[in-house]
Amino acid sequence: MENKLIELIETYNDFPRKGIEFKDVLGIIQEPKIFKELILKMSSSQIIRNAEAIISIDARGFIFGSAISLEASKPMIVARKPGKLPGELSKKKYSLEYGENSLSIQKKCLQKYNSYAIVDDLLATGGTVSCVSKLLESNGKEVLGLLVVVELMKLKGRFKLKFPVESSITF
Repeated sequence: MENKLIELIETYNDFPRKGIEFKDVLGIIQEPKIFKELILKMSSSQIIRNAEAIISIDARGFIFGSAISLEASKPMIVARKPGKLPGELSKKKYSLEYGENSLSIQKKCLQKYNSYAIVDDLLATGGTVSCVSKLLESNGKEVLGLLVVVELMKLKGRFKLKFPVESSITF
């Protein structure tokens, strides 16, 4: 399956900024059989099985997190960029490979569950995932691990995290 996935991921040089090699995973969802195979694989992870809930990261993480949530019968909450969520929020700023941003989680969503699997499309520097884990931990929650479709190994994001990382493809 790995070779099939690699063929479906397109690289865009100098996007969104000069010097960045953007890996576009959206080709995967255009191939339902491969997408399903990927979701079945990710859903069977011990990290997913042991977590009470899934937290997906804005925006492409929602695609994979939603599908995994359905397949694994796990609730899903979202970590969103500024101005996208109503209500009382838990917020944190983070650094990206190409800038700075912040993420928010609705506090009421965090009340029901104590252990989480983080799902995103890609792991680069680890800044986004680290932000989500710190948000969860600051609310007394446990992060069991991270599942991503793509991991950019040269950026060493996994080494900044204190929990297991499972990636379907590495570049």
